Amino acid sequence: MPEKIRVLVIDDSAMVRKVITDTLHQDPDIEVVGTAQDPLFAIEKIPKLRPDVLTLDMEMPRMDGLTFLRKLKAEKSTIPVVVVSALTQQGSQMALDAMEAGACDILAKPDGSYSIGALAGRLAFHVKAAARSRRQPQLTPVKTAPASGSVRPVAIASGGLDLRLILMGASTGGVEALRYLLPSLPAGLPPIVVVQHIPAHFSKAMAERINQLCDYEVREAVDNEPLQPGVCLFAPGDFHLLIVKRFGGYSTRLTQSPPIQYCRPSVDVLFRSGADAAGAHALGILLTGMGSDGAIGMQAIKRAGGRTLAEHEDSCVVYGMPRAAAKLGVVDQAVRLGQMPDAIIKALDSVPR
Repeated sequence: MPEKIRVLVIDDSAMVRKVITDTLHQDPDIEVVGTAQDPLFAIEKIPKLRPDVLTLDMEMPRMDGLTFLRKLKAEKSTIPVVVVSALTQQGSQMALDAMEAGACDILAKPDGSYSIGALAGRLAFHVKAAARSRRQPQLTPVKTAPASGSVRPVAIASGGLDLRLILMGASTGGVEALRYLLPSLPAGLPPIVVVQHIPAHFSKAMAERINQLCDYEVREAVDNEPLQPGVCLFAPGDFHLLIVKRFGGYSTRLTQSPPIQYCRPSVDVLFRSGADAAGAHALGILLTGMGSDGAIGMQAIKRAGGRTLAEHEDSCVVYGMPRAAAKLGVVDQAVRLGQMPDAIIKALDSVPR
């Protein structure tokens, strides 16, 4: 981007406004053009400052962040919003409500445990992703009928274990994409494992919310648990999730090895471990997201003989991760989000058991 990304910071805490401003000023591609202590002040400043991105606190006295987002949505505002929310159960729920109301991304709110240096790259990454994002229409989940032979009792398929494994990765825009995609899939599929770039504490709330919409179990993964058919596991925020072989099937392994491209969990870590464990039995799916996380992992799945799908540019909020995989030539099929449930079912029929 030849011009700097113009950011307006909205938070009722003067300390947080300063931390965010000082942090973003470290990036030469970003300019903080102003701050506001609540959305009402922001409404007055937006026409004059013309920000490209807003960072938004959720809990403020005169108007909370959720009300403000709904107001922006009603007014058909095109300014992307990065939610900066507290690491609490209430903060997590409000942040997910904000995503449903149109926020682009979530970042954990700075507190005493964050230094400016530790926060800088992550915050700038989120802001740049928001600046590149495109608002997409919200899709309503529609139950997908399984193709012939796609869903069978795992223990008796083909006279033995069904070793197929579904791996998904997403970043910016992925929370809403997964909120559509997962409830659209039928019960009884092979194990599904998901990495969504999301801060610690928010991932559990996200899994619980999606679980309420699905005909099968969706929850946050724990360490060293066996993968089961009809169960979808999300990587916990701030943990890499790996797949390892176990007793003729697979199990999880959680680690806090260093972040990859500011990402922990990393899609590449999941996909590469899944390729090692499942080989040709793996189906890798890469959804909307900033950056290139997942492309190298998808290459590993292809080299192991597995199948790959990526979200089509037309439906991506940010066409970054799928683009990186396409450039490597490792995407079997690019599919718009609305057609992805059917594409997954059909692809499963070509994955050996």
